[in-house]
Amino acid sequence: MHDADKLEAVLRYHERTKHQLHRYARSPGALDWVNQPNPFRRYEGAALTQLPILGADEEPLSPRYEDIFRLGAVPSAPLTLRSLSRLFEYALALSAWKQAGGTRWALRSNPSSGNLHPTEGYLLIGALPGLAPAPGLYHYAPREHALERRTTGSAGWFAQLMREFPPQAFLVGLSSIFWREAWKYGERAFRYCQHDVGHAIATLRIAAATLGWRAVVLHGLAGETIEALLGLDRAEDFAGAEREQPELVMLVWPNDSAGPWCAGAQRTLPLGLDPLLARELAQQQGWCGKANRLSRDDPVAWTAIDEVALASRKAIEERRGLDLFDAPAPTHPSTAFPDGPPAGRIIRQRRSLLACDGRTSITAERFYGMLARAMPRVDLEANRRPAPWDAMAWEPCIHLAMFVHRVDGLDAGLYVLVRDPHKLEKLKRAMHPHFDWSSPPGCPAGLPLRKLESGDARRLATQVSCQQDIAGDGVFSLGMIAEYRDALFTHGPWFYRLLFWEAGIIGQVLYLESEAAGIRGTGIGCFFDDPVHRVFGFSDLAFQSLYHFTIGGPVQDSRLTTLAPYGTS
Repeated sequence: MHDADKLEAVLRYHERTKHQLHRYARSPGALDWVNQPNPFRRYEGAALTQLPILGADEEPLSPRYEDIFRLGAVPSAPLTLRSLSRLFEYALALSAWKQAGGTRWALRSNPSSGNLHPTEGYLLIGALPGLAPAPGLYHYAPREHALERRTTGSAGWFAQLMREFPPQAFLVGLSSIFWREAWKYGERAFRYCQHDVGHAIATLRIAAATLGWRAVVLHGLAGETIEALLGLDRAEDFAGAEREQPELVMLVWPNDSAGPWCAGAQRTLPLGLDPLLARELAQQQGWCGKANRLSRDDPVAWTAIDEVALASRKAIEERRGLDLFDAPAPTHPSTAFPDGPPAGRIIRQRRSLLACDGRTSITAERFYGMLARAMPRVDLEANRRPAPWDAMAWEPCIHLAMFVHRVDGLDAGLYVLVRDPHKLEKLKRAMHPHFDWSSPPGCPAGLPLRKLESGDARRLATQVSCQQDIAGDGVFSLGMIAEYRDALFTHGPWFYRLLFWEAGIIGQVLYLESEAAGIRGTGIGCFFDDPVHRVFGFSDLAFQSLYHFTIGGPVQDSRLTTLAPYGTS
């Protein structure tokens, strides 16, 4: 497929999977509960290493929530099996079990559309005491909080593969099982899978931040290389089982290991790997494990998903680098929340909002703080980014079109957060000419939030979010508006996935910020695409809404029982 054909396939998919007022995107219509996919992938025959189940008061201890966003505020934990356990606990592990009557289901640190969890995690790491005396590739099993060894690599090969990275660096890979989402959502499921990848990028980066580690997406890798590196191209290991599709690989490393390394000649972090070396792993002997089948019957074929997955798969390796190693600015104790909660508690307690009470409000100061956390830069001119925005080495392309309902001291109405202030005039030209564009009272000078129109937007927010009351009953809701056309025509069709990834990262930041504020949030994947665009004045493909989110006071469901994630299952 040529690049022009791939771009056309992506554009066609996006249009056909829009929800409109008169029709929804194609879906199964009714759920085949007997064929519901198993949310837990396992590799039968692979050796399983249990990760330590750590209490909140056990090392490595969690830093304060506020400190994980401050460069250099958290000292690096040593790379051990315990710190690796904490990384996966905060990133991809179970966070609780929920039970209603005789039905029980698991929640995870990384949220998922419909709690269906299409995202699988992999680890490629060097020799580590307690894990293995040689480098190896592992699949993370969240139900057991354990690592399944898929294969072993030689120390020489791993050293060559990682030679351009800081000492002690390792790789975490993510893949998607599209069927898990398509079982419920049909053709639109590819979008939701990409949201979920974005959430997982953020959970991994934030989990690394709690340990004083860094993490970045190596988005220069081609899909074929990722597939080989994670063993996803081994047809014999997936015989009779649902296949996984490669998404990305992240580089993770302790901050303190990079100091001496970047003080030398090496100062540029490559955003890829040597593809020949990466693909050597798939050719080695000693692979272990056969993937389990997830559904009783064969998955329903959704050709639209197959087409967009192929069209948006990165085909060309990029070896350009990024300098991430400028010394962080000196840090000082935070005065905003001196006795703030530990990050681990916020991460573990994160839940998706099921219903809003329609009464809760927040202060304007808290509102501005939440939005500041969603900004990708702390210093626009120096291009310095806090976590989790330093995990994405591409320019931000998402802005927030907001329905504000209950912020004390702020008019209700429509607002926009211009996450790249350089794009302010571009957004103005694309939106309704009668909009106000004034800065709301008390808004910090560096926060590019603009009021568009005052008025009660609760009913409108509900209507465009597929008539879901949570969008109108909360404190505020929003649409994540992507610079769609320019991004795809500039970078190519593979960037379609990255737009959704950025939206998912924003969603995860808002999840944690709402928990820290004592309220709750949830992503909204069901919204009427073009009606949302008309509300704000977008009339062509220059800007497209990719994901919605709402934050408000939660209504507790007394029918549900919460159980610990491990030790009771």
